[in-house]
Amino acid sequence: MDLTVLKKKISTFRSEGGKLRKVSDELLMEILQGWETWSGPASGFYAAVGVDFRKMASLLGKAKKLKREGHFPVEEFKEIKVSESSVLFSGSPCGIEIAWDNGKLIRFAQVDQLVDFLRAVGGSCTAPACPAKKVA
Repeated sequence: MDLTVLKKKISTFRSEGGKLRKVSDELLMEILQGWETWSGPASGFYAAVGVDFRKMASLLGKAKKLKREGHFPVEEFKEIKVSESSVLFSGSPCGIEIAWDNGKLIRFAQVDQLVDFLRAVGGSCTAPACPAKKVA
């Protein structure tokens, strides 16, 4: 939602003294959605909607409480199905890279290959943080 529109909606709930009074549940939901999508500093959000940080904390607290209690419609869970293809990596030589001793880079196309490699080297790795020592 555009924050200028949200600011105008909030201004309709201001008293003559400039204080926010009896903010509707629908507006609280819009404020919460705007807050959850805001990626900048909190002070920027407060300034964009024209509300003091103390009052915004109160509004957000009420909105979160209403959301927890089920007053707002919750999006249904959407399952995402990923289809497996016969080609694991097109154009890429590997999927897993490991930085080994002396700056060597080892690449594996599949996890099974990595596990087999680590089992094969067993205890031959001398580095203190050697991943082969952790695999049994």
